[in-house]
Formats: sequence, C-alpha cells, structure tokens
Amino acid sequence: MVKFPSQEWIDQFKELVNQNAAYEDAARTWEGDFIFLVLPDGNLTAPAAFYLDLWHGKCRGAQMLSSPTEKTADFTYEGLYSNWKGLIAKQIDPIKGLLGGKFKLRGNMMKVMRYTRAAKELVETATKIPTEYA
Repeated sequence: MVKFPSQEWIDQFKELVNQNAAYEDAARTWEGDFIFLVLPDGNLTAPAAFYLDLWHGKCRGAQMLSSPTEKTADFTYEGLYSNWKGLIAKQIDPIKGLLGGKFKLRGNMMKVMRYTRAAKELVETATKIPTEYA
C-alpha cells in the first residue's frame, strides 16, 4: 500500500500514466501542467500539493510540493481530502466533480473540457495504485 498523498504515490502515478496507452491517445495534443491541491479534512490535518507536467500524453515530471506556491502551473485542481479519496475510488467523476463544486479549477476551463476523456484516464490510472489513506 502507498500512502496518499506522498512522493511515493505520485512517483507510481507518473510511471502508470506513462504506461497508459488510452491516456496517451486521449491526451496526444495536450500541453499543460497541473498543481493538484489536497485540502485538509478528516484525518488530513495540513494541505498537500503535487505537481504534474503533462505533455502530449506523457507525464514528464511529478513531485510533491512543500507548498502550493512552490511552483506555478497552467492549472490548479483542488478539493477536500475526502473528495480526493472519492475521486481515486471512482465515486466522483473528475469533470462532474468540478461542475458539482466538489473540486475547483484555476486555469482555462474550456481547454480542460476538450480533454474530458484524458481526465477520466488519469483517474483510471490512479485507481490502479494500492492506496492507503491517513
């Protein structure tokens, strides 16, 4: 089991994204990086953030951040820890989660909406990691 959020979790995520042919196809023209912000609730007492550099269907870089402001990115996707758990368990769809207010996006929403299949493949990838929560 791999603790979420952690550097080990994001390293496994990067490796699996780069092996996911369906994601590569869905995101073949995507150019943009993300900060994923996990806001505290439940057993998570402090915010956590990780950075993903996504480019043409591959993840070129992934790292935990010491703070959400450590790096800048084209997009920030944020939500409560309990919602992230629901997302990884496929109980919350990444786009419906945005539209339903469970997550917030900073960045070009229209661009993200053109890549909904890629977003779903990222979630599908996350479900393959044996995840342990706080």
